[in-house]
Amino acid sequence: MDLQNLLASPIDGWRLLLAVLVGIATVIVARFARRGALALAGRTPGVRPALAEVVARVVGYGVAVLGFGLALALLGANVQPLLAVVLIAAVIAVLVLRGVADNVAAGVLLQARETVRVGDEIAVEALDAVVAGTVTELTSRSVILHTPDGRTVHIPNSRLLSEPLVNDSIRGARRSEVQVRVHRDPDVDIDDVLAALIAAASAAEGVHRREPVRGFVLSVGPDRLTVRLQFWHHPIHGLRAVSAVVVAVSDALVLSDWRGTVSSTPGVPPAVPPDPV
Repeated sequence: MDLQNLLASPIDGWRLLLAVLVGIATVIVARFARRGALALAGRTPGVRPALAEVVARVVGYGVAVLGFGLALALLGANVQPLLAVVLIAAVIAVLVLRGVADNVAAGVLLQARETVRVGDEIAVEALDAVVAGTVTELTSRSVILHTPDGRTVHIPNSRLLSEPLVNDSIRGARRSEVQVRVHRDPDVDIDDVLAALIAAASAAEGVHRREPVRGFVLSVGPDRLTVRLQFWHHPIHGLRAVSAVVVAVSDALVLSDWRGTVSSTPGVPPAVPPDPV
């Protein structure tokens, strides 16, 4: 390339000295900018060291391009082709990394608001179905779930912000229900039956004591009484608590010499069980 064609005007000593100083300052600023970006990315939740290094390099290269472009401009060089190349590269980078940037920004918001945390039981619409599982890791790109059937699912962070998200662990407890059908004895008061069923469910393992078990009479027939029991338990111990309540209520029916059956209430899914260790 002909230097005379590159430069629009002759170079004097002061302009050359100023361009050299700008170049030296560019190297120093680019280095500090890279370190600052690396430190900032390192303090950002969910950003891995590899991604932080890439972001720091991009910031450093960007500062270097701007600084050396300014130095060439001080020398009188026509930097319009360089600016055009930089703009085209920036547009391409934005288009290519748009999804990545959306997920990184969504990840920062999710962790800043603590919408989900490691160990939470969540359910989200994905793979044309509702996927439920335990959050095992929060990354800059996705939330990683372990499902009860042994699958590992990566849910993009941006999807958790744009789609409905159910977090069963946010309150620290979850409610389940069982339905009890008891043979009705005219000599036994309905309130006594209801109180015995509530007492049995309250004593079951895994049922929370701070929230009382509630019982509701759904139907009363000539020979049958249908009761719904509602109880609270740990979010990830749903199946275990439901099983314990079913056994406890069944034993209470046997001890009371009442005939009946106990089943989970249709339409009320139990909580997701914990992954086996």
